Amino acid sequence: MVALIRRIRDERDEDAFVALFNHYAPRVKAFLMRSGADSALAEECAQEVMATVWHKAHLFDPSRASVATWVFTIARNRKIDALRKQRRPEPEDLPWGPEAEPDQADVLEFQQESKKLGQAIASLPDKQRELIEKAYFGDLSHSEIAEQTGLPLGTIKSRIRLALDRLRHAMK
Repeated sequence: MVALIRRIRDERDEDAFVALFNHYAPRVKAFLMRSGADSALAEECAQEVMATVWHKAHLFDPSRASVATWVFTIARNRKIDALRKQRRPEPEDLPWGPEAEPDQADVLEFQQESKKLGQAIASLPDKQRELIEKAYFGDLSHSEIAEQTGLPLGTIKSRIRLALDRLRHAMK
């Protein structure tokens, strides 16, 4: 997948994009629907996510995240933006005056926790990290992961359980 992103970034390779699109677009739509979006919103967001992948391939850094993590982070952010847009108040309902700034301590704590979680995921053994990414970022069931990887279902469940235990300890 990294090679496809590089071809999109460096050569604007449409065949690479089609391959990436065919792989991720249905998964992104399913992820969005499982997280509460209706079919139309999920389809629209999935299209926007894939357009963002095309236009912002130069921003992908394989040392910071896998392709799946990057794509599903874009998807989550698009869904949040779409939901905010749906809940936007009418002009007469807008409050007057400056909005309260978010508490900087909360912002800093969230940033630190996010960084710590990213580091904890990156420090997992490759076999565990890949399954965590498939299960949580790829939104695949354990059975789907077993079909995709050819690993026994028990092995997948054990590795995910061990990885989650390591993540819990790392976050304490």
